[in-house]
Amino acid sequence: MKEIGIMEVGGFRVGHAQDLEAATGCTVILCDEMSPAGLDVRGGGPASRESQILNPVAAAEGINAVLLSGGSAFGLDAAGGVQRYLEERNIGFDVGVTKVPLVSQSCLFDLTVGRKDVRPTAQMAYEACEHASYRTPAEGNVGAGTGCSIGKYRGMDRAMKSGFGTCAFQAGALKVGALVAVNALGDVYESHGKPAAGLLNPEKTGLSSTLEEMFSDVTLAENLFTGNTTLGVVVTNARFHKTQLCKIAGMTHNGYARAIRPVHTTADGDSIYALSLGDVQGDVNVVGALAAQAMERAILRAVQAARPAYGLMGWEDLYRA
Repeated sequence: MKEIGIMEVGGFRVGHAQDLEAATGCTVILCDEMSPAGLDVRGGGPASRESQILNPVAAAEGINAVLLSGGSAFGLDAAGGVQRYLEERNIGFDVGVTKVPLVSQSCLFDLTVGRKDVRPTAQMAYEACEHASYRTPAEGNVGAGTGCSIGKYRGMDRAMKSGFGTCAFQAGALKVGALVAVNALGDVYESHGKPAAGLLNPEKTGLSSTLEEMFSDVTLAENLFTGNTTLGVVVTNARFHKTQLCKIAGMTHNGYARAIRPVHTTADGDSIYALSLGDVQGDVNVVGALAAQAMERAILRAVQAARPAYGLMGWEDLYRA
């Protein structure tokens, strides 16, 4: 197994658009062809659109795009911009009288960073489609990662900046990659279990442990779990149908669990999509395990690439201090 660039998986383009002043944005993954897709949602408070078409019992066999965005539920209008972009190019599911673009979307909560009254719009998502390319996508404070933050258990004053990250691996002819916008209540850990970023100590000279502080509290603050949600997409050049892809998405949540603590809280919308973009023969279990490892690495890269912004310390600043 070797690490490769995310775009080497093939079969898709990625585009970002953002409002840096308002601290929100979106990231679109455009499939070259209508692609089988699965979804696994582990958080209790998802904001999503066209998620039910990925249910194995639904009729749709594939989708044209996935949109990750900020704005919480307010941002769900943005998918209309992706639909418009695809409709103008006659891309979508053929229903006889027209082609209907199938666009699945999930939103994260970034309203506590920047401006709460500015959210991703259909126009912003359209611009993300115009920016979409086969080039390696930017990481950090871009797209859906623009308003991301982590370590929010004690409020935004002790939180850190996070962002968007990617990682991919190849084993033989099989390629598996992960793209993620990390917006978690908890802390992010390196692969060997060392804390990397998250809840700052009161002096902001180092890290506290979110889990330890949670376990020391008898009661939780009201409405604590509203400001989170980590959104990920798995891409592979292997051929799978959506039932298998739902399983792969579920296995990829192991990467969330290894890298983020705590994760999958009741009011998070932690979600992972899985897209089959090729014809390579692959085993579901192998792809799921590779996807979890790629996701774990992509989460760390999202944190390491994030720059300080909106009063939040970045990863480099923490270790420089």
